[in-house]
Amino acid sequence: MQILMQLIVSGISVGMIYGVIAFGYQLTFATSKTLNFGQGEALMLGALVGLTTVNFLIGNALGNFWAYILMLPVVLAFGALQGSVVEWLGVRPAMRAKSEAGWIMATIALGIIFKNLAENIWGRDALRFPSPLPEASLSIGGIRIQPMEIVVVLGAIVLMVVVELFNRYSIYGKAVVATSNDRDAAGLMGINTNRIITFSYALSSMSAAFAGVLVAPITLTGASMGAVLGLKAFAVAIIGGLSSGLGVVIGGLILGITETLTGYYISTGYKDVPGLLLLLIVLSLKPSGLFGKAAIKKV
Repeated sequence: MQILMQLIVSGISVGMIYGVIAFGYQLTFATSKTLNFGQGEALMLGALVGLTTVNFLIGNALGNFWAYILMLPVVLAFGALQGSVVEWLGVRPAMRAKSEAGWIMATIALGIIFKNLAENIWGRDALRFPSPLPEASLSIGGIRIQPMEIVVVLGAIVLMVVVELFNRYSIYGKAVVATSNDRDAAGLMGINTNRIITFSYALSSMSAAFAGVLVAPITLTGASMGAVLGLKAFAVAIIGGLSSGLGVVIGGLILGITETLTGYYISTGYKDVPGLLLLLIVLSLKPSGLFGKAAIKKV
């Protein structure tokens, strides 16, 4: 039982990372019915920009903890800018041309470009991200937990709660919700829906960049770190439902825990299989996702 609980705790921290990235998919889908398939690259760039910022601050006699704290606003601002660029260059022209496949290829192409830029700037080797907290595990009820795993879970929860409160209680957030509910009606009411869509992409990439600096101290950082995470987060978004913010979080937890249990009890070589099987089952039985709502399209 203790081993099982240890695996579940580890799976929760992994699942919350998937959930944060998938949350970004949900944000853009809600406002524009489009997705940024370069979301994994946004995570990777956030982690690498964070690494450069932290190393610069540590080089100027700041400790790891304060360097990490001061790095966060830089990474969040960079993520928002990167997401806005993706929307301006890749998504908006395709939406203007009413090309349903255009934004898919454009976001994939921009993701490849960002990865190549990262390889040329930071190299292809994996880099170590300085941990802001002690790396020694804590023992809670016999279960060993790394301090950064706690930070991952709390950070993910805080980000999602802040976005939810913003959407509920701010004027701009209500404009986002209105655009999500009916973009045409929101436009007729005077809401600049193009600006709202740009904002959703900025917020989406900012979430991915934040996830990057959360997971970087636990794993190695490099130009190839975002590909697998982005793909698994997309699977999480489909499993949970692209129309449900809560669904993508629960989907992330399901996938994270399932992978951890499979890796221990069966084989690490098969840990990706149950998640993919679950994805196929959900697509067969409930294409809108476990918590998603089926859209009624008038023709």
